[in-house]
Amino acid sequence: MAIYHLEAKVVSRGTGRSACAASAYLSCSAIYNDYDGIQHDYTRKKGLVWEAVFLPETAPADWKDRENLWNAVEETEKTKDSRLAREFVPALPVELNPEQWKDLLTDFIENSFVSDGMCADVAIHDPDPPGHNPHAHILLTVRPLNPDGTWQYKTEKEYLCVRNGEEQGFTAAEFKTAKAEGWEKQYQYKVGKKKQYMAPSEAEAKGYVRLSKHPKSTKFGRQNPISERWNSEEQLVLWREAWANAVNRSLERYGFDERVDHRSHAARGLDEQPTVHEGVIARAMENKGVVSDRCELNRRIKQDNALLRELKSQLQKLMKKIQVSVPSIAEKLEQIRMSMLVFGYQVMNARRFIRTTKDNLAEFKPDFDRYTKVTEKIRRILKERKHLLGEKKALPPFRIAENRRISQKLAELTEDYEELKSEKEMLISRFFKNNDKEMAGVRRWIENTEAQLDKAEAADQRFTDELNNALAEYHTVMNEAQNVDPNELMEAQLMIRQDKEDQAVRKLQDSYGAKYDPSLMREAKATVAKTLHEDTEGETERSVLKRLHNNQNKLAQNHDEAAHHRCKINEQEL
Repeated sequence: MAIYHLEAKVVSRGTGRSACAASAYLSCSAIYNDYDGIQHDYTRKKGLVWEAVFLPETAPADWKDRENLWNAVEETEKTKDSRLAREFVPALPVELNPEQWKDLLTDFIENSFVSDGMCADVAIHDPDPPGHNPHAHILLTVRPLNPDGTWQYKTEKEYLCVRNGEEQGFTAAEFKTAKAEGWEKQYQYKVGKKKQYMAPSEAEAKGYVRLSKHPKSTKFGRQNPISERWNSEEQLVLWREAWANAVNRSLERYGFDERVDHRSHAARGLDEQPTVHEGVIARAMENKGVVSDRCELNRRIKQDNALLRELKSQLQKLMKKIQVSVPSIAEKLEQIRMSMLVFGYQVMNARRFIRTTKDNLAEFKPDFDRYTKVTEKIRRILKERKHLLGEKKALPPFRIAENRRISQKLAELTEDYEELKSEKEMLISRFFKNNDKEMAGVRRWIENTEAQLDKAEAADQRFTDELNNALAEYHTVMNEAQNVDPNELMEAQLMIRQDKEDQAVRKLQDSYGAKYDPSLMREAKATVAKTLHEDTEGETERSVLKRLHNNQNKLAQNHDEAAHHRCKINEQEL
């Protein structure tokens, strides 16, 4: 089933990542990073389905080679904590095939990113087993481009200037005009024991000494308006909506009814907590006569055991009777047949529960097992990364080769961690959960479900054995009745059969309560009739004739009683 998942993150040197490493990882290729001299080689990585680079018209043509593109990004960013790229990791609809995934991503990237001036590096990953977790990596540039293909600034220094007590920010280009209008930059001066920003004209008049040559400015400068829009929460919401629309268009185009929604439950006006999978499973189990709660399951098993003991006791008492009359044999046979109906219903009910439970586990357990493995891998990577960071910190700077080796290993571990973290987030979203703490509930559900499955399989075996024993007893009684007229015996059985079947229904209703399923009882009747080689059409005809005969006798009896009553009235009148 198609799910909505679009993880957004930033590739930053401050977190130990590099754009070249991220690109090499997503494309399963080898890229040399000129910035730190590390060769990032992921050519042995498996699961790559497709990769491509998309460029706006203003970008240099040689950036089609992703190594040139991301080295150009690395060269432009100078600081140790620079933000190098923006990365999106969307889950791909499992309903679509790889060619349709390509069309979906191409449509989304060109309309949402490239048309807005971004360069995009994209790859589809479908790790083993194929179709289990198809997803894409989209790596985007974070600086706008000039018409000549050069990078624009991310932020520009903004000086806080004053004029007549009013303060306003100006960039270097804007200040040229503002200066002519009387605006002045502010510098730090010593005023007594304090430091204070003021305009030079005011400070010189009062004889204050300047402490710094750097004018007062805003903390982060003025963001490029395009970069500011790209970094805004509003734009992220628009991109999330665009991905949902692109997925839905593709699903509709290729004839699928499934749809995804990027909005949260709260935004959609839903009061329910996001535990849809548990709710669906519980409802499916309840609709099929299966109890989902473990305690209730234990109570049901106790009720089944009590019912079994009662039926077995009745059968044993019947088998002790040595009677060969037609009514007694018919009573024994129908009593055994009633037990077979109950056992047959319980076998079918247990097997239906087993099928449903196995289907539920088959749907969710592989993803949960994968989640467990991914979580363990992340734990190992973080442990190894912590060890390497300590080792690198202890190394002296002149051991360049060893420092570079550790840096390369750290970069590889970081990319592995980011990929696993993305996969983990997608796996968590498949269960409509938000974090590891909520996934603990899924773990408990799987453990409880497996325990229930074990008990249901044991119950199935027990009920099957009892059904076979009842069948053997039925044949034993039939052997005792070899000298009895079969038609007379069948008539005697049909006279009491409906009552015995009603008893079986009442026993099951008392045991299962509201979970009793009449359709399952009809199936049990059909199975028992087939097992006993009953001629259901002939038996039905004989049963109807017998009821008509009984009704005729009753009508005649009523007629005689009415005539007798009239005679008494006439005698009184005389």
